[in-house]
Order: sequence, then structure tokens, then C-alpha cells
Amino acid sequence: MPKEEHEVATLGGPHRSAPETTTVINIHSDTAVPDHVVWSLFNTIFMNICCLGFIAFAFSIKSRDRKMVHDMIGAQSYASTAKCLNISTLVLSIATIIIFIILYATTAIAITRNLY
Repeated sequence: MPKEEHEVATLGGPHRSAPETTTVINIHSDTAVPDHVVWSLFNTIFMNICCLGFIAFAFSIKSRDRKMVHDMIGAQSYASTAKCLNISTLVLSIATIIIFIILYATTAIAITRNLY
């Protein structure tokens, strides 16, 4: 008989005198909190009506800072505010652009009618 088998045979099987204990490890998944920095930067550069794009960008940066210190509730709050400001900026900017296009078209039509 080989030496390893002899030792197992001599020692016998595992003895279970104490109850088995288990350890549970809870792994907290990082909840993804969007900070809307890219959207805010786009609105700041291209659609900054009433400085709402810049304010949204500031809240986005605050949200990113909160995420860095693992304050997910604060990050979510700032991100929600940035999202609302971004939506407001986008809607107001698109409405302003449409109004300017309509005014330009009606002015051009009025000028061409007066010329002929």
C-alpha cells in the first residue's frame, strides 16, 4: 500500500464533532448613477439659453463628485436636478430655434411680396 493511502486508512474519515458554520459575504453592487456630464457639456456649449446649460453642468459635476465619495443618495439628487435642467434647456433652445426660423421665413416672405 502506498504511504498516502496508509495514512488515510489509519486516520479514518473526517470527524464532524462541531456543527458546520458558513460565512455569508454580501457584495454591494455599485448602482450606476448617471451624472449627465456629456449632455450638460453639450447644452453648455451649443444650447446655453438663460445659462441653464451651465447650471446643469455644475450639478453634473457635483453629482460626479458625490459618486467619488460614495454618497449615492447625494449623487442621485444632483443627477436628477441636472437631468431636469438639461431637459428644460433642450426644450427652450429648440423652441427658440423654431421661433427664429418662423420669424425669418415670414420676414423673407413679406420682403419678397413688397418687392414684386
